[in-house]
Amino acid sequence: MQRAQRLNAMVARIVDGGVVDVRALAEEFDVSLATIRRDVDALQRKRLVTRSHGSVRPHDSFHDLPLGLKTTQDLTEKRRIAKRALEFIDGARVIGMTGGTTVTEFARGLLDRQGLTVVTNALNVAAELIVNPGLRVFSAGGEVRPSSQEVVGPSAEAFLAGYHLDVAFVGVDGVDARAGCTNYDPDGSRANRVLVERAKRVIVLADASKIGHVALASVCELSQIDVLLTDSRLAQDDADRLAAHGCAVLRA
Repeated sequence: MQRAQRLNAMVARIVDGGVVDVRALAEEFDVSLATIRRDVDALQRKRLVTRSHGSVRPHDSFHDLPLGLKTTQDLTEKRRIAKRALEFIDGARVIGMTGGTTVTEFARGLLDRQGLTVVTNALNVAAELIVNPGLRVFSAGGEVRPSSQEVVGPSAEAFLAGYHLDVAFVGVDGVDARAGCTNYDPDGSRANRVLVERAKRVIVLADASKIGHVALASVCELSQIDVLLTDSRLAQDDADRLAAHGCAVLRA
């Protein structure tokens, strides 16, 4: 496992655990105690975690995994998912998009498209798309999460609620048969939920590392989405179990 991937996985582990023993992290990631301490120091400098007395917990200002840690993880799979997702814009005039690395890869596939209107709460997605004069881009305003570059809060939710969407493309941090789709950031989850509710069709983009994971805040139930688009690492049996909860599961 490369260091960027390990740091990403460490943050997710610490968020899930609340308080985690540093020695336990070293054993879990099969690295030396000196290495895990350097990793924790790096995460602490980024204000993602706080270490004290041999344990580590999420930093008080933590909201979400930063894009810098997410971007390099599972990039090949994310690009395959993004390419497959382009099939679902046929016939759509207005699409909604959240933030997230897989959705950002999907946005890059729209740079040669014409006649679409895009509604998003992700500033980085809007910035990717405005270079194409063939697209109309509407971006929410409000508090910006530095980690995800998503705009959240009541003003963003009210903005998104004002649009009728043909298709919403939603990125999430976790997908579980019982918990549904979840995110680390409660405010971001509420904004994403609005997009789900305003869309005629909902496509969730989540690589296989997200499957079986439950993050802090609920976005929606699996029955509220039409298609879960993931990658070929997900076993067919696991795909069938998810599909039994009311959505189609496709593996790119």
